Amino acid sequence: MLYLAEVQKKSGGFIGGGKADFKLLACQRGDTWTGVPGEEVIAAPDDANYNAGALVMVELSNNRQVQRHYDAGRPLVGILQNFSNQAKKSKSQEEEIDQWKQSLTFQSQELNRRELELETRQEQVEQAEADLEQLDAQRQEIEASQQELDKIKEDLDRKHEELQGAWDHLNGEVRRFDERQENAAQQAGLDETQINQLQEALERLTNAVTPTEGVREQLNLAYDLVNQQQTALAERQQSLEDQQQLLEERRQQLQQDHEALTERWHQWHDAESALNTRRADLKFQQQLLVSKQAHMQGLSQQLQLQSNLYQQVYELLNTSDKVRLSNKVDVGALDALPLEELQKTVSDLEKDLEKVSRFVNDQEEELTLEQQAIDELQQKIEQANEFDRLQLAAELTDEQDRYQMLNETLVGQRRNLLEREEVLSQHQAVLRRRQGLAAEETPVNVVDLEPILKQIDGSRQQTSETLQQAEAEIKEIQAQIEALKQEIEQQSNEQATGREELKQQDGNL
Repeated sequence: MLYLAEVQKKSGGFIGGGKADFKLLACQRGDTWTGVPGEEVIAAPDDANYNAGALVMVELSNNRQVQRHYDAGRPLVGILQNFSNQAKKSKSQEEEIDQWKQSLTFQSQELNRRELELETRQEQVEQAEADLEQLDAQRQEIEASQQELDKIKEDLDRKHEELQGAWDHLNGEVRRFDERQENAAQQAGLDETQINQLQEALERLTNAVTPTEGVREQLNLAYDLVNQQQTALAERQQSLEDQQQLLEERRQQLQQDHEALTERWHQWHDAESALNTRRADLKFQQQLLVSKQAHMQGLSQQLQLQSNLYQQVYELLNTSDKVRLSNKVDVGALDALPLEELQKTVSDLEKDLEKVSRFVNDQEEELTLEQQAIDELQQKIEQANEFDRLQLAAELTDEQDRYQMLNETLVGQRRNLLEREEVLSQHQAVLRRRQGLAAEETPVNVVDLEPILKQIDGSRQQTSETLQQAEAEIKEIQAQIEALKQEIEQQSNEQATGREELKQQDGNL
């Protein structure tokens, strides 16, 4: 079973020595880590050359024996990165779930609104149908009235003809009576009394016949009433036909508008689907950017570890004069120098190294400040709006360029500083040996550190190039993210505006 343990050493023996123990801190069970209750200490094997307080990974057998152990630095970095990625993934999934909830809520509200609108439209259609049925009933009543009026008109025309015939007959009889009266008066020589009697009889006869003038006036009034009703009926019929035609035109226009609006809604939903696709692309690019930034951070840490290893190898030069960088120092010539001159040489080298060291430290501090400025700008970019983000991105590019130039300049300066430290350390080792401050050692072959340092430096150069490539990829991804954000923002505004217009058209329809 795999454990995370802390190295503990008991003081005793030589300086820095002591038996090492492993204090178990956590245990891996599947993909999870759990803390070890209490304080459980396992004796470390003899090959466990770790400093006190170091964290190591330990594999124990069933009988609690150490099977394998190794430094926990890189595994811990991987565990922490995995935990960070899982946390980000969980947060991203929660945000996506919230977005889906909001989308479903909006769709539910939209469906309810459309359902209410459809019910309202159904009521309007039913009301229009009821009005149409009422108009049909009125039209039928008007047609029935018109038929009755036609019958009355026919009766009136027939009676008028009969009355006109009777009137003509009466006028003929009156004329014939007048003629007979004149003939009788001429032939019979009627006196005035007889004539008066005949006239009275004629008047009585005339009065006994119904006056035709009153009948004619009633007939004219009936004709006028019939004409007025026919005119009103024709106007009503024409109005009904106009309304039916207008209703049919409005129905057709409504159908066309509804089809056009439905097509625009389909286009809007298609554009919304495309916008969601772009949002998914943006999310993928952001996740890729986070992964690239984590990778770049790992490369930076790896580069720092390689630089530390390079420095630690150089520090070996301070232990004795039996290690060197190729043949930069002639130890035999230093042994031949007078002690005072050697001391003066060492003093001059120390002063020169101090100046170079101060200069390099200042440059290192400036490089650290540049890195801090880059980190701050990256945090501001994550929290800024779209307008400020563009300006901050330009500032970030300038800061990264300055950091790159300063870092490339420091490569040679660091190498020069380390070489000066190596030369000084070998001079100091010879001086201490000649002053009797260091015990004489058995002559051994001098270890040449140059190949090791070259290998470490080559690894550093390769890591630096990979880091530069990662930085270029991150810049490209950031540019793509900015372009996608601008495109998504523009399309979101257009979609919002289009949706409001469609809702207004829908309400008008």
